[in-house]
Amino acid sequence: MRRTFVVAVSLLALLLAGAASAQLVFWTTEVQPERMAKQQQIVADFQAKTGVSVQLVPVEESEIASRVTAAYAAGELPDVIITPQSQSIGWADAGILDTQAANEVVDQLGRGTFAPGALAQVAYKGDTAAVPLSGWTQLILYRKDLFAQHGLQPPTTFADIEKAIEVLGNPPDMFGFVAATDVNNDYTMQVLEEFFLANGVTLIGPDGKVNLDKNKTVQVLEFYKKLADASPEGNLYWQQSRELYLAGKAAMIVWSPFILDELAGLRDSVPVTAFADPTSPKLAENTGIVTRVSGPSNPEGAGWASVTYLGITVDADTAKAQQFVEYLLGDGYLDWLSFAPEGFFPVRRGTADQPTKFVDGWAQLPMGVDRKAPMSQFYAPEVIQNIVQGLDTGSRWAYSKGQGALIGRLYGTRVMAETVRRYLDGEIDAATAADQLQQRISALQ
Repeated sequence: MRRTFVVAVSLLALLLAGAASAQLVFWTTEVQPERMAKQQQIVADFQAKTGVSVQLVPVEESEIASRVTAAYAAGELPDVIITPQSQSIGWADAGILDTQAANEVVDQLGRGTFAPGALAQVAYKGDTAAVPLSGWTQLILYRKDLFAQHGLQPPTTFADIEKAIEVLGNPPDMFGFVAATDVNNDYTMQVLEEFFLANGVTLIGPDGKVNLDKNKTVQVLEFYKKLADASPEGNLYWQQSRELYLAGKAAMIVWSPFILDELAGLRDSVPVTAFADPTSPKLAENTGIVTRVSGPSNPEGAGWASVTYLGITVDADTAKAQQFVEYLLGDGYLDWLSFAPEGFFPVRRGTADQPTKFVDGWAQLPMGVDRKAPMSQFYAPEVIQNIVQGLDTGSRWAYSKGQGALIGRLYGTRVMAETVRRYLDGEIDAATAADQLQQRISALQ
């Protein structure tokens, strides 16, 4: 017992000494060992270039909100924090983030070099609450070879999706779509949110209250019923949609970009079973990608995007913190995106002199697990450009209104997914489901 105590005290002393000697403290939620090793190299390179040392502190994403709240109360915030999309506006409102410092970084790097959608999500009282770091957009994957064979338009509208289901659906050999129906899986909420956004259904009205347009909501529900009817029976989530698509038995699915290396046959634990050779890149080559869908009430359409930000805190050494953030989005940017290129999209596209510098470099970063190859080896330049451009207009419900906590409750309580599932199962009609969604979500506010 005595030895354990001494070792613990010695370790604490070393950590405190490191904190005292470092000029900046950076809290990161990228805690996996291989990513921590890469981050240690990034901060070492930053110190070699600038002379500014950085203490890297790993914090689990599930703990970041409580850790930040406690540190703010104690006056011991780090200089820079990996800031989840759901917390950015709330932390700005609470006085945790120095929004002016973040705004100055964005202006210094060039506001036009960032994805507009990523900036729009953190617009705050004329400033930018935090600096966009990386992100990804939810994708509609479709068999472009089959679409071309039958003269179908890419699935960019509700109508185009319905037409493709009608033409290509032939269960059990080919399902026109694989919808998410498992109420206990967040994936279902993500897919639903994407299609509500696509039809222009906003969650928060001008008065800050929940306000779901009933007509638009009914349109989405009726459309989603068609998707579910074209899908296999049962409780479906990301696993079934991925398995069926990789087996060549689904014409369309919704998935995150983390599937891109799997489609190319680069991950043995998730093989492509559509062909005799599970490492074949043929499925990637025959896959089209849509990042923006439009419903009948929203011709402009929308996409679902997840963005990670860098927050500069009110306790920071502001000038050095800004210097570090600028480095991460400059000389260190491709190193950061290399953690997982298929899911770390560049929200900063390039520089004023080289507008596509980071997109071009990112497309050449190796992705995969058991085999590695650049994305550009499997996906055409126009596909890669489309993937990245999804962040231009990608959005989420409520975050830009400073009500990210409501989204957390909406996902956590499952009330929306449960109500939609009751409609899909024929227990209630679409109008009743829309009314119940308005009532049940309002009760969470």
